[in-house]
Amino acid sequence: MRLPNLSRRRLLQGGLALSTVSLLPAWPARMQAGALETAAFKLTAAAARVPLAGADYPETEVWSYNGGLPGPEIRVRQGDRVAVDVTNRLSEPTTVHWHGIRIANAMDGVPGLTQAPIAPGERFHYAFDVPDAGTFWYHSHVNSSEQVGRGLSGPLIVEEHEAPEVDRDVTWVLDDWRLTAEAAIAGGFDHPMDMSHAGRLGNTVTVNGRVREEFAVRRGERLRLRLINVANARVFALNFQGHTPWIVALDGQPVEPHPAEAGRVVLGPAMRADLVIDMTGAPGERFEIVDDFYARQRYRLIDLAYAAQPLREEALEAPPAALPANPLAEPDLTDAGRHRVVFTGGMMGGMAGGMTADGWLDARALFRKGKFWAVNEIVGEGGRLPPLFSLTEGRSYVFELVNDSAWHHPIHLHGMSFRLLSRNGEPVWRQPWMDTVLLAPQEKAEVAFVADNPGDWMFHCHIPAHMKGGMTAVIRVREKERA
Repeated sequence: MRLPNLSRRRLLQGGLALSTVSLLPAWPARMQAGALETAAFKLTAAAARVPLAGADYPETEVWSYNGGLPGPEIRVRQGDRVAVDVTNRLSEPTTVHWHGIRIANAMDGVPGLTQAPIAPGERFHYAFDVPDAGTFWYHSHVNSSEQVGRGLSGPLIVEEHEAPEVDRDVTWVLDDWRLTAEAAIAGGFDHPMDMSHAGRLGNTVTVNGRVREEFAVRRGERLRLRLINVANARVFALNFQGHTPWIVALDGQPVEPHPAEAGRVVLGPAMRADLVIDMTGAPGERFEIVDDFYARQRYRLIDLAYAAQPLREEALEAPPAALPANPLAEPDLTDAGRHRVVFTGGMMGGMAGGMTADGWLDARALFRKGKFWAVNEIVGEGGRLPPLFSLTEGRSYVFELVNDSAWHHPIHLHGMSFRLLSRNGEPVWRQPWMDTVLLAPQEKAEVAFVADNPGDWMFHCHIPAHMKGGMTAVIRVREKERA
């Protein structure tokens, strides 16, 4: 598939560029509120036009927060209280989900589960504390395939009390778009082919909402690069040619600093990685960053373009220091409750059928309803089904996640983070904290967490077409009785 009139850019061929975090405006509003400091913001969801594909093409009509792509970077400090007034200027309801934040249930932004949708012309006030430093993001949780696919997402950065020693702190929001030859967003967000296969893959990739060619760097500088994958379905595997990216955090949670395996950083939809990269090239040199996750669609994402004047004559190259740990409760594996979660369906999946609110339906009947996926043979239909599991507040749990399908699935748990213990029975080194784990076809993984956040929480594939097609469930954490 190619866009015949988009200049020399064939399917995901050509570079993308961005400037530093100055592309993502700072928010000055901050006020004292008792022991907490409150950071106050306003977001308006509305249609806008942006030069997404570049100056050679017509502007693209998108749905955005505050008129830009991505939505404005919300940058706060660990421990702040965040207050966000959201106004809906779309023609359909919306909400905002604060992805990865261990948030109070009522503020989680899931329609019909934690709040009523924000109707057109209406407003909603979100207020929540941010207990963890790290790289997070926000996005619509109504009609996600279309609303996120048209641009309703943005970065949420929570700074550490003591920032690491780097020369620049840069956010790259990675997205892909399915565009027509006129650079308009193509329709068909709920096409059965996408819903039953890999999801809605685009044909144009942007970084911070633009298609360009290069990112300017200087020899000797140390960069903190925050990567956020907000794409509907695209998995990125970024190779930093000529450079060694050190991974210092995943999904906002610090990890032991380590070089990316073979220099390759893999991010499924909704996942994030914080990298520290030393610029070791010579003035005037260029180095490609290549995305090669899909074997037949390898392409150059962007060039690191070295300025003529170095920042330092010699790059630092010493391993970066570890980020301070966030205050997560460590799961007790000796007394953990255990549950098995099997994700089935999709083309070539062999799913016989599934349980719906209307009873058991065979695969043909499900497909006619636009349902292609199930979790433990239960087809997710919003708030119509009871919780998959009911957990006790404060107890540790281990979930065995089984991808019994032919497609990748980034599985996301709201409200809590989990340790990734193993893949296919093999222990995972470092056992990182995450909120989204990418499962390859026929892969198994074990995750562990403390159920310390009461409420009903979404647990779903973060490919919106799969979520809408049935791969979604609810996990209930029963609140303890207080003395």
